[in-house]
Amino acid sequence: MSEVKSHEFDSFLRKSAAHYRLFLVYGPDRGLVSERAAELASSLGLPLDDPFAVVKLDASELQQGAGRLLDEVNAIGLFGGEKLVWVRGAAAEKGLSEALQLLAAEPPASSHLIIEAGDLKKGAALRKVAEPARTVASIACYSDDARSLHALIDKELSEFGLRISPAARERLLEVLGGDRIASRNEIRKLALYCRGTAIVDEEDVLAIVGDASAISVDDAVDAVLGGDVDALMHAMKKISTSKTPPFLVLQACLRQFQQLDVMRAEMDASRQSASQVVASLGRGLHFRRKPIVEAALRHWTSPAIRRELSRLQATVYQSRSRQSLEESLVLQCLLAIAIQSARR
Repeated sequence: MSEVKSHEFDSFLRKSAAHYRLFLVYGPDRGLVSERAAELASSLGLPLDDPFAVVKLDASELQQGAGRLLDEVNAIGLFGGEKLVWVRGAAAEKGLSEALQLLAAEPPASSHLIIEAGDLKKGAALRKVAEPARTVASIACYSDDARSLHALIDKELSEFGLRISPAARERLLEVLGGDRIASRNEIRKLALYCRGTAIVDEEDVLAIVGDASAISVDDAVDAVLGGDVDALMHAMKKISTSKTPPFLVLQACLRQFQQLDVMRAEMDASRQSASQVVASLGRGLHFRRKPIVEAALRHWTSPAIRRELSRLQATVYQSRSRQSLEESLVLQCLLAIAIQSARR
């Protein structure tokens, strides 16, 4: 068994990665998945810009069966030497898991395989193949904890010769997390803003850093609840610019409608007002969001909420199985719900 925990990756990359030819990188933090897959690829010593040495595939191209991937992995390069096959957007493709099972039993002699996948559950086919196999390195990527974020802040700021005050660090930690690439981009933006100074202060963080994991996502969810299409498009543009995966917005909207479902059922059962239900069941809601949720509770009936929950759940499945269309699918779903909110 060759499972690599999220916090063990740096040590694995230095000491053990060279002993493997097959890698499965997966987890809910898609930015971290992409980053670690790129680090693995760089560690192989291949020219990543050489199309004869590196073959990049989308998992949707492998749905028909194991043959395509096996052919690519086993093909001899035009000029010989080592080769990397890099698969992105993996989810539940049967052909991909079948190919990995065959390769795990007999690893390639002169090729490497990196599979980037999303948030695979414990019983997912790819994990069932990879985790028991000694020849496959299975690498989990979960959202950064406080220790990882501290290290990320120090690493990125030190490259610009910057230090950070304790108050600024605490403020920065509040707005990072959820996605590694979005967090890194926010820190680099802060570093560029503070270039020429010696230390980053709290005022600098407040002036330049957006919330890489929550603020724009909450803006999008609130726009959906309020039926404000313009605000939704503006929030989604900010999310795209910050490299935050659109799937995070979909998840947040799904959680919000699940909470609305519980609250609306309580309203109907106990004949309480929306404000009373939010006060008793709305723990964790930011005070600025409570009026928006209260308004949604007054306008949405339980059957309507459940209908939109079904729409959201269907889009979650579609976005995972057709990752190349993720952004379009998420935006289409959120716009449809926002239009329904506006009508109410």
